[in-house]
Amino acid sequence: MSTEKSMQGKRVLITGAATGIGKATALELARNGADIIINYFPTEDQEDKASQLASEICEEVRGVGCKSLLISADVSNEQQVQEMFMQILENFGGLDVLINNAGIQTKSPSHELSLVDFSKVFNTNAIGTFICSREAIKIFLQQKVRGIILNNTSVHQLIPKPEYLSYSMSKGAILNLTRTLALEYAEKGIRVNNVAPGAIITPINPWANDESKKANISKHIPMGEVGKAEQIAKAMLYLASEASDYVTGQTLFVDGGLTLYPDFGEDWSSS
Repeated sequence: MSTEKSMQGKRVLITGAATGIGKATALELARNGADIIINYFPTEDQEDKASQLASEICEEVRGVGCKSLLISADVSNEQQVQEMFMQILENFGGLDVLINNAGIQTKSPSHELSLVDFSKVFNTNAIGTFICSREAIKIFLQQKVRGIILNNTSVHQLIPKPEYLSYSMSKGAILNLTRTLALEYAEKGIRVNNVAPGAIITPINPWANDESKKANISKHIPMGEVGKAEQIAKAMLYLASEASDYVTGQTLFVDGGLTLYPDFGEDWSSS
């Protein structure tokens, strides 16, 4: 357990926190003293995983107190999000950090992508991030809190991802949402930043449990290996803490060098 406690007493909402990067981030921030609000998508499976995470958090902070809250809400549903923030106010009295982590993707050739499937991804990833950010900012302003918003984006906010148009578009939209909110509310002391993962072992990636596929993906990464959710969580901790108190409107890429355009490691374009 960390002795630094850089998040001591901070009230942190993490959307889509039941698994993957959300879970790793919840545990990392809990180790550093934060009170965690665990949002999960309203299904029985996600509820079970969220409950398990809450138990793990209490084990992580045993001896120094444990306070967490489980809230079921689809982040693309405005009413459910507003009710979630009401519960946060009732149970925690306020909020210090919002981590927009909930996200989904679907694969389809772009010319065959239905509006229904496109909207499902875009509404969760981009619209959900907007709704949660709006409600968090309302609390920050009302309570004069120098709040923090962190968005889990992707290297695909910059790098095109064929057959994942809705995902790439949603992550690009979050980039500009982040920069716009950061500029608009900087004078209020509210910081807004992105963490952009590369190829990370999480449930959203179908290759996560296939060693041969992981090995193939690793060949395309300059550092030669795929990343872990815990590595993203450490970046989240940095941007959620006072260690980054002069950073806003930025994207921290945690990608093993994927955004270095690794194909240019060989001189094929100028020789």
